[in-house]
Amino acid sequence: MASACMIIQRSITTSCVCHGKRNFRKFLLYNKRGTKKFKEQQAIKPHPQIPIDRRGVRLTGYYLGEKWIEVPEMIPEIIVPSLEGFNLKPYVAYHISEVQQSEFTPKDLFDAVYSKKITDDFRNKKLAEDGSPLNPSENEKLTAEEAKLLAGKTGCDLFGD
Repeated sequence: MASACMIIQRSITTSCVCHGKRNFRKFLLYNKRGTKKFKEQQAIKPHPQIPIDRRGVRLTGYYLGEKWIEVPEMIPEIIVPSLEGFNLKPYVAYHISEVQQSEFTPKDLFDAVYSKKITDDFRNKKLAEDGSPLNPSENEKLTAEEAKLLAGKTGCDLFGD
């Protein structure tokens, strides 16, 4: 005899239709799968089937066949100056008034470096008949080639010819 009472139940299954067989190469899950030991082995010798995600990281060498060659010039150097005895604070306050500064022109540079000496030489009559100084400073003794070499040294703003 058939049961007259039918009870309808909902159930949730935890197994997939494919029973766990998935093509994980289709899903790009960089550096998310594997144990810590697997990832350490992956860093020594990468598996050809599993790509290593290098987003934002540059290599510091190259592979020559299966051998890794480290290039010291490709390792970034971080140069931090010593701030010992530095009086300013390492931040800028937001509650400061806005500073308006005009463009720094070659005339401004000339006025800042040479104009005071030229006017002093003119007042004290220390100029030759052609207008050259009788007692030139170190900057005035330079030739054009020497000045260009000094301007091209490390720390200057001149980056080309």
